[in-house]
Amino acid sequence: MTRYYFDIRDGEALYRDDEGMELEDQRAAEIEAATALAGMARDLSPLDERHHMAIEVRTDAGSVLQAAFIFETAPPRP
Repeated sequence: MTRYYFDIRDGEALYRDDEGMELEDQRAAEIEAATALAGMARDLSPLDERHHMAIEVRTDAGSVLQAAFIFETAPPRP
């Protein structure tokens, strides 16, 4: 099994995961990242300023993937 680390990027801030979790394979890490990111987005207050949120997944060998939510608001229509 491989140890995967799930670093959280919230706007410009990066919160490193120093503990990680052992998972069977990269697919399991993808599911974990997507599930965690969905939970983070669900917990946002409707009045929060929207910004990019991501979970950057890595192993001891380096970066594996990034799962991200990008909030973009279209300009108001006249």
